Amino acid sequence: MPEIEIYTQPWCPYCVRAKQLLDARGVAYREIDAPGGTPERAESQARSGRSSVPQIFIDGASIGGCDELMALDRAGQLDKLLHPGA
Repeated sequence: MPEIEIYTQPWCPYCVRAKQLLDARGVAYREIDAPGGTPERAESQARSGRSSVPQIFIDGASIGGCDELMALDRAGQLDKLLHPGA
């Protein structure tokens, strides 16, 4: 099972949507609370090159935010990332 990390902040509808999709796929993930101005947000920006949340990483690789996660799902590529070798 890949390691999934998702940087989020409270009251973020895109964060909620991304987590709902991951939950629907039955995968565990580590949520990192990263409101603006926090060290966690700075870490997210340094890792992803983006200032928005959510920022999602699968096995350390940045896949982007909610829109990119949804696009991977629509293209049939998300399950391959979440369940390699299946």
